[in-house]
Amino acid sequence: MANQIAIFDTTLRDGEQSPGISLNMHEKLEIAKQLEKLGVDAMEAGFPISSKGDFEGVRAIAQQVRKPIITALARAVPKDIDRAWEAIQEAAKPRIHTFIATSDIHMKYKLRMEPEEVLKRAADMVAYAKSLCPQVEFSPEDGSRSRPEFLYQVLEAVIRAGADVLNIPDTVGYSTPEEFGALIRGIQKNVKGIDNVVLSVHCHNDLGLAVANSLAAIENGARQVECTINGLGERAGNAALEELVMALRTRKDFYDFNTNIETEQIYRTSSLISSLTGVHVQPNKAIVGANAFAHESGIHQHGIMTNRETYEIMTPESIGLKKSQMVLGKHSGRHAFEERLQELGFHQLSVEEINEAFQKFKDLADKKKYVMDSDIEALISSELIQIPETLQLDYFHITSGNSLISTSTVRISREGQVVEEAACGDGPIDAIFHAVERATGLEITLKDYRIRAITSGKDALGEGTVTIEKNKRIYVGRGISTDIIEASAKAYINAINKMLYDMKEYPNGDATIEAM
Repeated sequence: MANQIAIFDTTLRDGEQSPGISLNMHEKLEIAKQLEKLGVDAMEAGFPISSKGDFEGVRAIAQQVRKPIITALARAVPKDIDRAWEAIQEAAKPRIHTFIATSDIHMKYKLRMEPEEVLKRAADMVAYAKSLCPQVEFSPEDGSRSRPEFLYQVLEAVIRAGADVLNIPDTVGYSTPEEFGALIRGIQKNVKGIDNVVLSVHCHNDLGLAVANSLAAIENGARQVECTINGLGERAGNAALEELVMALRTRKDFYDFNTNIETEQIYRTSSLISSLTGVHVQPNKAIVGANAFAHESGIHQHGIMTNRETYEIMTPESIGLKKSQMVLGKHSGRHAFEERLQELGFHQLSVEEINEAFQKFKDLADKKKYVMDSDIEALISSELIQIPETLQLDYFHITSGNSLISTSTVRISREGQVVEEAACGDGPIDAIFHAVERATGLEITLKDYRIRAITSGKDALGEGTVTIEKNKRIYVGRGISTDIIEASAKAYINAINKMLYDMKEYPNGDATIEAM
């Protein structure tokens, strides 16, 4: 269909390249399953040559996620392409995505190759990838800053070599919508064989124009768009999937294009990825921010009460948010709780997972008068990804005050052994982190720590997010509790458990290399 736009999600590849994000295989698989529910046409599962962990994650996704095209990224070199094919060969719909830079600045200073060498390498490697995989996508890295005549040559060569998809990246987010639209128009006009392939774009957001550039490309003939949930990605990120899709849906009168995205899954997907990556969505973020459907101005509130269309161009329900929250409490029954889980999008929980979630809900309801939707989402999300809990926090005690040295005592269980330790610190959080370190005997580098309230009020559920580093690997831990010190301690131990699990899986390390 000429007006159908394929959505290619690269959250698991380009999104994970965001500074401070590192997902383990189980987290990647959970995200991939949610992206499948969202209805993406293709997902870039990772960059298999970059690390053993990335390879295993891509392979697990290829084996278990069947509806979308599963793509693996590879530089235009045989070893990358071999590794990519090894990772995705069991996919129902596999695709190798290979790339090489075509701009003068990249060829001269990064590749140190002549244009003729780049041209030959691109064609040869696309042909090699096509000999292994039924679908091949090719990207001329830094395409928007490439000389058009040379870019046309490269694209024609890879079409002859068997490329099925040509993806044009605005790698450094330099283009403007008018320029990028003209580039796509020029490719349509000047590249022989372009009618036999899918033309795709991949826009970065360095100037805040990624979505606008992607829409300009669609207007000029692009029929696949690469994007990420919440706009994650290197530097300023990528085109945000939710913004792009809702722009096409909300302004169908102008664009008249369709996607296969189940927009009611957008909020759930955004929340899951925010939770697992530790990258929280800014309140004023378009579509999925906490304020996206909030109205404080008296004039706005009056207009909304009279007719929602006065200030809302889309409904909260269209992205999966409910009009009003059902407030549950300690007297609420299991049936009401299960019904609320269904409404929040948790459709595939097992009986055991529901039982465990219900017990946690009851425990929380004993501490809070009312349990809100966001509380329930936080409880479930914290339990979705289970890794072995090598360390468990049995007990903690804090002494702190503005005229006291903060001290903490903790009791930690580790594989049947119980250790108690105490430590001082510059405040209660610092003290409890030091006590955990002494109890575990581990040297840990704390890279980031954040605490936030999930709901409002003095009994709000607090969420602690901790980022630690070990052997140049990043681990993000998360903990929730009505006590922010307990939430912080749980987050720290969660991050350490991820680190210990990773060290067991890859005892010789898991060094990574950078993608484009």
